[in-house]
Amino acid sequence: MSTNTRSSRTATESMSAAERAYSVIRGQILNGSHVPGTMLGEAALATEIGVSRTPVRVALARLQDEGWIHIYPKRGAIVQGIDERTVAELADARFVLETTAVERASEPMRQRLAEKLGGLITQHRAAFAEGDVARFIELTLEFHRGFVEAGDNRVMLEMYSLLSDRHRFTLFMNSRHLLDRSDDLIAEHEALVAHLRSGDSAAFAATLREHIAENAGPAH
Repeated sequence: MSTNTRSSRTATESMSAAERAYSVIRGQILNGSHVPGTMLGEAALATEIGVSRTPVRVALARLQDEGWIHIYPKRGAIVQGIDERTVAELADARFVLETTAVERASEPMRQRLAEKLGGLITQHRAAFAEGDVARFIELTLEFHRGFVEAGDNRVMLEMYSLLSDRHRFTLFMNSRHLLDRSDDLIAEHEALVAHLRSGDSAAFAATLREHIAENAGPAH
């Protein structure tokens, strides 16, 4: 095997390890395993993930660029929260994208989506009955993304996808609140689907605004 081939394979393996480290650490931040204020150490993360410290260092640098952590040289990295302004801006962006898409949706699209979302609500109930907050959160992300899909606009969907990590993070940080008001959440989702089905975009917007405000995650 040539030196160039070995070097290329080593680089690929290193990149793969860095991607794996990034995926694991990012997932743990988004699902609340590493809450804001947690100090993360390279050595401990490398042992947990099963990689060397170098790919962990690369992953942490990437997560810092994305705003999820702040690195303190020779000490570690502290998980960052989301401030009040970001929470408010996330709510505004979601509201604009979801209401605009629903307002523009065709009648056949609205009816198909209403059927799909009705099925998701059934799964919501099951997740709450089992106390499976993580499952409920994933279903909620899928539920609200459905409204943007109704607009059949790829650029809007791309924009909404950029919000999904922060949305997931705020939901996990707010998980106790979600459990405490599970019945209300189900009722609000049912109301949104009813307004979608009827084509009453004004009622949909009013319900969605209140729903988003009530369930916004806390700032840290």
